[in-house]
Amino acid sequence: MPLSPNLRGALFMVVAMAGFTLNDAITKYSSQSMNMAQVMLIRGAFASLFVDLLAWQRGALVRPRSMLQPLVALRVLAEAGATVTFLVALAHLPIASVSAVLQALPLAVTMGAALVFGEAVGWRRWLAIAAGFAGVLVVVRPGFDGFSMFSLVALASVACCAVRDLATKRIPQAIPTLLVSTATALAMTVVGALLLSPMGGWTPMTGKATALLALAAVLVLIGYQFIIMAMRSGEISFIAPFRYTALLWSIVLGLLVFGDVPDMTMIIGASTIVGSGLYALYRERVVGRRRIVAESTGPAMAPDGI
Repeated sequence: MPLSPNLRGALFMVVAMAGFTLNDAITKYSSQSMNMAQVMLIRGAFASLFVDLLAWQRGALVRPRSMLQPLVALRVLAEAGATVTFLVALAHLPIASVSAVLQALPLAVTMGAALVFGEAVGWRRWLAIAAGFAGVLVVVRPGFDGFSMFSLVALASVACCAVRDLATKRIPQAIPTLLVSTATALAMTVVGALLLSPMGGWTPMTGKATALLALAAVLVLIGYQFIIMAMRSGEISFIAPFRYTALLWSIVLGLLVFGDVPDMTMIIGASTIVGSGLYALYRERVVGRRRIVAESTGPAMAPDGI
């Protein structure tokens, strides 16, 4: 029997999360043989090529001066900060731990929308936000054994992602999404080039390493394509919670590729974050918001990195 629109959208969302998480795994694997600036440079170059071709094909490059629009520039700057901090954290922490911290992004965006834009947030969602960030503290575990300063770097990435997504909500509709993606891809490539020397310089690359980073860029684009298909297939409120499958993919890939076994503390913290996010989604559906927060946050709940 054919799948219902909601189930089909949920399946597309799961595939999208798999694509994004595979990209993260390849990026982390590549960091073992080169510094993260080089990873940004090479992956950004491939992504720029792919995105530029797609944008050109769809006529999104007709007004390139729109890239200089202040909100587009703010989004790109926030994305640059998010990507750098995310990749640094990813190079030093288990992929599941970084993913767990990033699951707090929708809650951070909800809080930011309330504080910056004055959007109404009821006391139940404020409690969900508080519980979610308590879960982040459990994952980060400051002051306890197992604490790493790079957990705070991952948390900084969440803050940058929240600024990115809040800026994205205010970018004029007349500016094509692909043009914004083009500006982002080019900026990430430039940032990678600028940080290359401070982070240790160029490491000669094998054909395998180059192919893996090209694959990572392709996986990001596949993830975006499937998330667009997901959002167009069914109800956003039904499909959005399946974004949290990114955490499951991260745990599985961390175990199979890197041998990282999540401890009980991380599992408890991650479960608290996810549970809080799901409850916030439920409350947004109950109060009948026309645009739920999960629709406005980054598709992978992590830096685009393109």
